[in-house]
Amino acid sequence: MLTAQSPSYEYKVGGSLPLNAPSYVRRQADEELYRALKNSEFCYILNSRQMGKSSLRVQMMHRLRQIGIRCESIDLTLIGTQQVTPEQWYASLVGFLAHSFRLKVNVRSWWRDRNHLSLVNRLSEFLQTALLGEIEQNIVIFIDEIDSILGLNFPMDDFFALMRACYNKRAENSAYERLTFVLLGVATPADLMPDKNRTPFNIGRAIELKDFDIEEAMPLLPGLVESLSIENNRLSDDSQPVAVLQQILYWTGGQPFLTQKLCQIVVNYCRGRGEEIGKIAPGTEAFWVEELVRSHIIKNWESKDEPEHLKTIRDRIFRNEQRAGYLLGLYQQILLELEAGEIGIAADDSAAQIELLLSGLVVKHEGFLRIRNPIYQAVFNLNWVGKQL
Repeated sequence: MLTAQSPSYEYKVGGSLPLNAPSYVRRQADEELYRALKNSEFCYILNSRQMGKSSLRVQMMHRLRQIGIRCESIDLTLIGTQQVTPEQWYASLVGFLAHSFRLKVNVRSWWRDRNHLSLVNRLSEFLQTALLGEIEQNIVIFIDEIDSILGLNFPMDDFFALMRACYNKRAENSAYERLTFVLLGVATPADLMPDKNRTPFNIGRAIELKDFDIEEAMPLLPGLVESLSIENNRLSDDSQPVAVLQQILYWTGGQPFLTQKLCQIVVNYCRGRGEEIGKIAPGTEAFWVEELVRSHIIKNWESKDEPEHLKTIRDRIFRNEQRAGYLLGLYQQILLELEAGEIGIAADDSAAQIELLLSGLVVKHEGFLRIRNPIYQAVFNLNWVGKQL
């Protein structure tokens, strides 16, 4: 993990940002999610990896607790998917809830005393009698890595149907107005629950995590100011760190992981780890950042992709052999359109386009699919696509 050594400022590349991380960037999604959860709306954040979902969850749980809302998070990867029976899965979820919310119930005996009930019925009763019965405040349950259920060898439709049932019960039991769920992961609603008549996703609010823009990214500036001051002995132009940040965002497109990583690369260079690039003269910020990007990220990218990011995108495309060729062909069309001076291909929300969006390689903008940023375009170029095909 790359982390700046400065005692006054720290970037973090990979993993969730700590609550007090100065480099956390608030986006429109922060306020949308906060308002929705204050109003007890069911929410889901489903998009590509390394977009800041977990960091947003950490920040949101803190903000909600400050206004008296009880909230906890469950990472479904901790339950596992290999050789897990339906009963083990549901019992584990109940155990996590009881432990996280510090309930007084003895889970082992409570679960055993209700073995005459179906699994989803037991979970339903636990939510009503144990969780809502013991906790009087509003409750928000964050369910992270929700896409891990796709690896289970049994259907999970009943689990999602239960969430919908909890929402519908608000009309007849006011206690359920205090219970809210947030789902986070890399999937589409159709992946998780194909039955549109039972899905909870048509009663919840989709929260879109967008890439950073320059105004949102200003919390990243202090680390650059400090590092560039060291590099140039003094700052002859106060606008230079802003110019460097603008160039960083140009190359990353504001993608959260890459933006933190490129800021960290600048810091490492300014601490004497990149003598081959040279000083930053005023007006040369674009050239200077481009040289850093090409030498530290794009050139021989597979050996420099640590923590993994570009490989994660590549692996997502190839995770299904039968669909990989079609996704590559679709992506190749976008590259060819760009070469011809177009902005991309028309978005049609097809299954293939959605899968390509979930890889993180492309974004939807004004009705078109386009490549997310120049770094991806340089790494996953036409030559790369041709070799894979």
